[in-house]
Amino acid sequence: MTVQLLTDPAQMRALGSLPATFAASLAEQGTPQFIANASSAMLLARVNGHDLPLTVDDGGHGRSYVASPHSAYVDYARREMDLVGLRHGRRAVGAVLGLTDRLLRAARINRAVHVDNWLLSTNLHGDWQGEGLPQLRAALCERYPDHFLILRTLDAWSCPRLLDAARRDGWIMAPARQIWVTDDLSRDWLPRKDRLNDRRILRRSGLTIEEPEQLSSADCERIAHLYALLYLDKYSPLNPAFTPAFIALLDRTGLTRFRLARRDDGTIMAVAGMIARGGHATCPVVGYDTARPQHEGLYRIACYLASEWTLERGLSLHGSAGAAQFKRARGARGEIEYMAIHARHLSAPRRAAARLLAGVLQAAVVPMMRRQGW
Repeated sequence: MTVQLLTDPAQMRALGSLPATFAASLAEQGTPQFIANASSAMLLARVNGHDLPLTVDDGGHGRSYVASPHSAYVDYARREMDLVGLRHGRRAVGAVLGLTDRLLRAARINRAVHVDNWLLSTNLHGDWQGEGLPQLRAALCERYPDHFLILRTLDAWSCPRLLDAARRDGWIMAPARQIWVTDDLSRDWLPRKDRLNDRRILRRSGLTIEEPEQLSSADCERIAHLYALLYLDKYSPLNPAFTPAFIALLDRTGLTRFRLARRDDGTIMAVAGMIARGGHATCPVVGYDTARPQHEGLYRIACYLASEWTLERGLSLHGSAGAAQFKRARGARGEIEYMAIHARHLSAPRRAAARLLAGVLQAAVVPMMRRQGW
């Protein structure tokens, strides 16, 4: 089985696949043009008929967790303590995060190659089930002998075979977050009282719902702004900072379909940007005008649009993390998601750091996530 690693955007574009077109755009113009708080180099791997975007980072801190393991496990976790209002055990958790911070910095965890990384909160891996993973791993270890190899957003629900393939190949499984998934929306979401209330709010809103064939430049600007109001301003600046150019790329390539709620004057008040791969859908672009009164229910409308879009296509819904109570009330259940880390080619201390991280998270944090519903 052959593995190709492509760095030339023209060679990527010649392949004609959606992943290749996506990777070529970021390679040509630079990742920061699309994700303002990421600085990854973008490559493309061809493995057994699958085109996989690769991001390469040489270190640095304070960037989005979509390409920075340190941000995912330390900086974002510190922000989450404030968001969930952690009181009991706060000092102990803070001490653990302090130790984790020093450990991961010493291990240079941000010197990493992320495989099949679309720089989204959730990478749906589609029909890639791990074919050629050992060969890809060997090629990447040879080319990047000082980098960790990482596969984000693995779980036993959306990609069980890929998860198993990584385990068989000796990757370290570090628990990352609890995600909220809905198996059958017609059974688990449609009859729910909360779903009916959300629909009632939408009907009373007077907003017009549309799914345009192509977004205008003004639409892209507005969607990026609404997303930033929610995910960067309200939640954390470590979420990926999508630029209008990235919204346009998602739309132009067809990777994402946007369902919009507009006011009579054409202003977008809420948006759900949907991706479907491998029988599952997820919504990496959610936004609404957070300055509007809460009783208008714009967040509920955006989430309703996402679930309705998924239901219409007969897909299961990957609801990502966060807003646990809200999502459970609408039929979702929890699954533990993992970050797979390959470190066998690295020094003993760096390998030990990855194993220690995974062990502590599995023993101490996973039970807390399940108990607290994080």
